[in-house]
Amino acid sequence: MRISSGIAGVALVGLLAACGGDDGGDTTTATGGGGDDAAAYPTESIRMLVPYGAGGPTDLTTRTVGACLEEELGQTVVVENLPGGSGALATTELVGAEADGYTLSLVTAGTMVLTPLANEVGYTKDDITPVGVMTEVPSVLAVGDNSPYASAEDFFAAVEAEPGTVNVGTPGASTPQAIELQRLAEEHGVEVTAVPFNGNAEMTTALLGGNVDAVLINASSDVVQNIESGAFVPLVASPEERLSWLPDTPTFTELGYDGLTLSGSTFGLAGPAGLPDDVVSTLEDTLQTCLEKPEVQEQLGEEYVLEEFAGAEELAEVLDRTQEVYEPILG
Repeated sequence: MRISSGIAGVALVGLLAACGGDDGGDTTTATGGGGDDAAAYPTESIRMLVPYGAGGPTDLTTRTVGACLEEELGQTVVVENLPGGSGALATTELVGAEADGYTLSLVTAGTMVLTPLANEVGYTKDDITPVGVMTEVPSVLAVGDNSPYASAEDFFAAVEAEPGTVNVGTPGASTPQAIELQRLAEEHGVEVTAVPFNGNAEMTTALLGGNVDAVLINASSDVVQNIESGAFVPLVASPEERLSWLPDTPTFTELGYDGLTLSGSTFGLAGPAGLPDDVVSTLEDTLQTCLEKPEVQEQLGEEYVLEEFAGAEELAEVLDRTQEVYEPILG
């Protein structure tokens, strides 16, 4: 697939850090061990945290990548779910861990940027060392199969005719999806009423039950299944360019709503700030090896694995770009 959502934004507007990059954290100096220790890494089991509950796309991503890292690195990788606080519980555990490569976590722009901006959590994106992008899940604006809106043009015509009367479900009040709808109103004068839910399952029930007019939802495998069955009708996709697997679905950019490319979810791998260079390189190279394996791509969903591997620098750029856009709104 093409590089989408946040990654595409980096490429086109200057929108996951290389060690010692420009994000404010110095990751070039080895801490938590000397050069010999870093060169031998890993010599013991690795803990991989998931900031969300078991069973969802973040859990699947971490467990799939974790199993491959275990095979490639020759050490046990233990995946641990620590949901709570919009990702703050797991992230607090991550940033407080020793910077030796034996505690890692799945990170997103939501956990590393939006949560710190919206809440006093005691950390920022500069308290981690990015390693690379595991998967990227775009968002889609979708309606049910019995919706009066047969196209994006129909939807936006209704919204513009009666601002605020069209309800759109989002996976939470301070998620990228909710903030993008706020930006839609503030930057483009298109006002809908965002209705927060606790994840895809609640949003799906609400949409199919007619309790909301549309949803701006992560297009994870459950949503793709609903699209394929005809239960969901995708009207707009979040990436800069059309998705190869939804070729008939226009993008917000294509429709004239420039900049609204951040509602997808980039699932990155990171450690605490100050990981030694050799450890970062080992993890980054091994992650790339894993993501190039056909069996790993199949488990993750080929549509979610970037065609071109995005490493530490690219992951940092996504977080930086998200901070740049959302800090004036939430800061």
